[in-house]
Amino acid sequence: MKKLFLIIGAPGSGKTTDAELIAKRHENITHYSTGDMLRAEMAKKSVIGNEIAKYVNTGNIVPIKIAIQTIVNAIKNAPTNTIIIDGYPRSLEQMSALDEYLKNEKELELISCIEVVVSEEVAKDRVLGRNRGDDDKLEVFNNRMNVYIEPLKVIQDFYESKNILKKIDGERTIEEIVDEMESFILSKI
Repeated sequence: MKKLFLIIGAPGSGKTTDAELIAKRHENITHYSTGDMLRAEMAKKSVIGNEIAKYVNTGNIVPIKIAIQTIVNAIKNAPTNTIIIDGYPRSLEQMSALDEYLKNEKELELISCIEVVVSEEVAKDRVLGRNRGDDDKLEVFNNRMNVYIEPLKVIQDFYESKNILKKIDGERTIEEIVDEMESFILSKI
């Protein structure tokens, strides 16, 4: 049975870096970033990549059909039984679609949704300082932050009701954050 961990957090919370470091330390853990998967598709300049770009470059959420298809393909093709996906879910629609998918999936269990908690000020400083492209401009950051915050309470409540929400303070050193997240994940597998 495959075990799935979701990591959510504001833009700039460090969720991708944290997950990457954990996966590098353990060859039995696979990490996927929804953002990286979508940017890779955009870089191909395929039809679907160009469609994704319209949403990403304005800080909006990629349509559910594209996001779920990307995630399900990644999970099914993962070379390990422990999978970390960061940046998902970002909306109620995404959360519901994944929940529906998991109800019918006997070979995959959602173990936890880990939230990396940072203030909006820290998130903004980090994002505007990394200069990665169009999605790291102030106007786009503000939109991405609003898109993240709007459904957050309902997403937190949903995973809390299932007793699988884990919050981690993302304003410490990378080492402290990664060590706590890694210990938590290892305790669940």
